[in-house]
Amino acid sequence: MFVLTIDQAGSRSSEDRVPDLLELLHPIPTVLPWERSVGDEAQGVVASAADVVEATMLCLRAGGWYVGIGIGEVEQPFPASPREGRGSAFVAARKAVDRAKRTGDRAPLAVEGPDGRAGGAGEAEGVLALLGRHVMGRSEAEWRILDLLQPGERGTQTAVARTLGISPQAVSKAAARAAWHEEHAVRPAAARLLAWVDGAAEEPSA
Repeated sequence: MFVLTIDQAGSRSSEDRVPDLLELLHPIPTVLPWERSVGDEAQGVVASAADVVEATMLCLRAGGWYVGIGIGEVEQPFPASPREGRGSAFVAARKAVDRAKRTGDRAPLAVEGPDGRAGGAGEAEGVLALLGRHVMGRSEAEWRILDLLQPGERGTQTAVARTLGISPQAVSKAAARAAWHEEHAVRPAAARLLAWVDGAAEEPSA
């Protein structure tokens, strides 16, 4: 199971953005819903590794968020709110978000499993950080194009060019400059690494 703890950067000197974050993450399926946990922080419990990748990239695109991903056990029966949740995944998420605040110029995210960054959590974090660098570096003009593209669909660049009144070459260059194709090729790999760590966390110790 995955617990995401997401903390607002610079919250003491800026307005409360948690309501916007909860609206942004609302489409992401959860086991326990996205909620404000404390202060300018939100939390949710997610079952799918692919949904963890999507939620993380949404936060990085929005900017101003530290993302902590905790992998491990969530005690059952599940409570109604993540604020009442217990288990190693919650402990790991707290460690992860605290470490995400110290990533410097790198994407502000961290992944922790029951054994810290061991057992594949460090590798998953590295892949997500690389993806995050591309997502965070895109301009609004690039996003206007990328938001209309559909991964794996033939003819989508021509359709987007027609919609925006630009050339297909301009669409192609924007996608290449933003590493859009690479991002969508690597997302499944990031999800598989997260799922692998999750699977290892569920295995009983010898």
